[in-house]
Amino acid sequence: MNAFNLDTTTVLNELNVNATNGLSNEQVLELKEKYGENKLQEKKKKSIVAKFFEQFKDVMIIILLIAAAVSFAIAIYEKNPGELFEPALILLIVVLNALMGVIQENKAEKALDALKNMSAPHARVIRDGVEKFISASELVPGDIILLEAGDFVPADARLLKSSSLKSEESALTGESVPTEKDATVIVKEDAPLGDRINMVYSGCSITYGSATAVVVNTGMNTEMGKIAGLLSGEEESETPLQQKLATLGKYLGIVALLACGVVFVIGLIEEMDFLEIFMTSVSLAVSAIPEGLPAIVTIVLSIGVQRMVKKNAIIRRLPAVETLGSASVICSDKTGTLTLNQMTLTKAFVDGEGEIENISTNNSEKVKLLLNYATLCSDGSIVVDGEKVTHLGDPTETAIVYASYKNGFTKDALNQKYPRLASIPFDSDRKLMSTVNEIDGKKIVIVKGAVDVMEARSIKGDYEVAKKMNEVMTSDALRVLAVGYKEIDELPSELTSETLENGLTFLGLVGMIDPPRQEAKEAVAVCREAGIKPVMITGDHVMTAKAIAKELGIYLEGDKAITGVELDAMSEDELDKEVEHISVYARVSPENKIRIVKAWQRKGQVVSMTGDGVNDAPALKAADIGCAMGITGTDVAKGAADMTLTDDNFATIVDAVKEGRGIYANIKKVVGFLLGTNVGEIFTVLFAMIIFTVRPLESMQLLWINLVTDSLPAIALGMEAVEAGVMKQKPKPKTEGLFAHGMAARIIIQGLLFGTLSILAYYLGTVMGGEHIHGQTLAFFVLAFCQIVQAYNMRSERSLFKIGPFGNKMLNLAAITTTVLMAFVLFVPGVQNAFGLVYLPF
Repeated sequence: MNAFNLDTTTVLNELNVNATNGLSNEQVLELKEKYGENKLQEKKKKSIVAKFFEQFKDVMIIILLIAAAVSFAIAIYEKNPGELFEPALILLIVVLNALMGVIQENKAEKALDALKNMSAPHARVIRDGVEKFISASELVPGDIILLEAGDFVPADARLLKSSSLKSEESALTGESVPTEKDATVIVKEDAPLGDRINMVYSGCSITYGSATAVVVNTGMNTEMGKIAGLLSGEEESETPLQQKLATLGKYLGIVALLACGVVFVIGLIEEMDFLEIFMTSVSLAVSAIPEGLPAIVTIVLSIGVQRMVKKNAIIRRLPAVETLGSASVICSDKTGTLTLNQMTLTKAFVDGEGEIENISTNNSEKVKLLLNYATLCSDGSIVVDGEKVTHLGDPTETAIVYASYKNGFTKDALNQKYPRLASIPFDSDRKLMSTVNEIDGKKIVIVKGAVDVMEARSIKGDYEVAKKMNEVMTSDALRVLAVGYKEIDELPSELTSETLENGLTFLGLVGMIDPPRQEAKEAVAVCREAGIKPVMITGDHVMTAKAIAKELGIYLEGDKAITGVELDAMSEDELDKEVEHISVYARVSPENKIRIVKAWQRKGQVVSMTGDGVNDAPALKAADIGCAMGITGTDVAKGAADMTLTDDNFATIVDAVKEGRGIYANIKKVVGFLLGTNVGEIFTVLFAMIIFTVRPLESMQLLWINLVTDSLPAIALGMEAVEAGVMKQKPKPKTEGLFAHGMAARIIIQGLLFGTLSILAYYLGTVMGGEHIHGQTLAFFVLAFCQIVQAYNMRSERSLFKIGPFGNKMLNLAAITTTVLMAFVLFVPGVQNAFGLVYLPF
């Protein structure tokens, strides 16, 4: 049943309830059995232990565990307890990775918990003809509820009676202004949520007036419940980086097995000792697996997270840092994200004047009079504390009061000088508000309201010009109010619309809007230069959204702006064809937002979604990266998002994208560096087996290079500064691998170079020293120091001398530390023996 599309009598009949007496206790028990409690359901939560073991499904983690098992086998085989250090270190890395994963996952569960907390704890109902307070969880469809200003709405309900009712629904619809409600209206069946003015919704609040309503949906059937269902049903997708590392892990495993197979066959052909062949194969497996890679990538991402915190962005999921750098589409909520989420009076027109005047701190005397009259006819107020301005009451009225304040008039001073004698509050039937003030010894009636209504009540003023000015303002998406006045001799005995709100003199128009952020406009321009498509998604009206999008540079010539109803009418194929041409979506539902995100994802785009309301949460979770607003954002949005912007500034996203691109470039450098050295190790062991049928390096020596000599320079590479011009490049395609742009060829060439040098070193060491151990020592020395030099080579694709060879201070420190550690292993007698090395003459 679409209650908003039916009259109240039909709704009551459908629900089998009497509006005066409400449900009987018997009906309540029966309905509770049918519909259950008015609560949001949640999935059965996984235990901490289950979450912990789930972290071990990752391919790179499995490879690390294999490396630990291999290292442990070597230690047992060689009966050397000192060699147990390596497997212990690997296991420590694995456990730390798993613990971090569990912590991040626990944070995600807070989204649904926050949503549950938004439900009203109590409700005022009529049952068996008696008014009573009950727990909101006990409500059932058919319950008659009473609402007044300040109440949370406990369930979705159809209004039966309403008096000047306004409901704050921005969490559901994204609208910054409370919605005026009217019980008598019957809404079209295809009306979007924000236009269903005869309904109130669970989790929203009443800001003005009072109402009687009948509950039509409870629990998971409410609009809030549907969002909870979308949240729990939307699985978190793997980030591009996670997918690429998983693929890399599989390839490394295959390479390790193939290399081991080749060595095993060579050993058998050469009739080598079986155990010797096995240990050589193990050495090769160890050399093929970059044990430190997952841990180093985690460290690099963590460093990126710390950098982003300084730039007002908090990351909830580590791999999301890199995903941001890949973003090719940013779907942004309008209210509070691209705009200030604060109605602001920007233009005024005074009757008899030829032009519209922009609001400033020093307007003309006639505009000041208009603003002051409108302020006197307002109940809203502002509190100014230094630079902080707090708006109290209806945003439309506080915008008027603030405009007057900027011109040097406080509301308190105006009320004191021109005291209010009487008033008729605003209501949605009249669309007017009136006050009677004593001004200069005269009783002046001041009326403000909708332009068309005011015209019918006025006897003086040029409304033909006013209507043209109204059209100019509304075409810029401004909300326009008219102000009029008249003088009376005495207050009427009965204050009614008939006695006060007619025979008016038209004074002027005021236009207001939730204005776009200036920094958002600049950020949109940077996005376009960086090849990122900005898209506005909002619950607001399409004309308002389009005007703001035009001003920000989101809506360009040839683009389209559509509503949620038009989107619902489109098939998936139609949406896929049109999605690249649509820049603005207005009056959309949470389901619409997910469709938009997924349509872009089907195009192979990496989609970022920004938002602050409950209605944004499912799409935030479905997007490749969700960005929630930290100040205006609901806990639900923050819990569903990957990143929270602490300053609610769209421009911060641009900084985060820049940082993300830099981090991805650094991860590529790290992967290239580590794999180049690993390929070098594989070639060294493989060539030595083919040429000399010996192991040129022991497993312990290879582990030292992989875990110690490689790791410090790799971490330092991850801290490389973001290169200039990174935001002038197009986003990398979602399908682009880590080895694109010739990186795979470079890794193989570098590996061949390292392998050749190491084999040459082994040969020279063996010839000069006379023994196999001398060759191993020199090969170990050469391979390790090749990698220290290679770390500098990996800093940039440009010449090292153009960026400054020693510009990365952390890499300089890592190189020195690694050199000291190598000297410790090579020259300290006890340690030297443990690693199977000897002292070499100069």
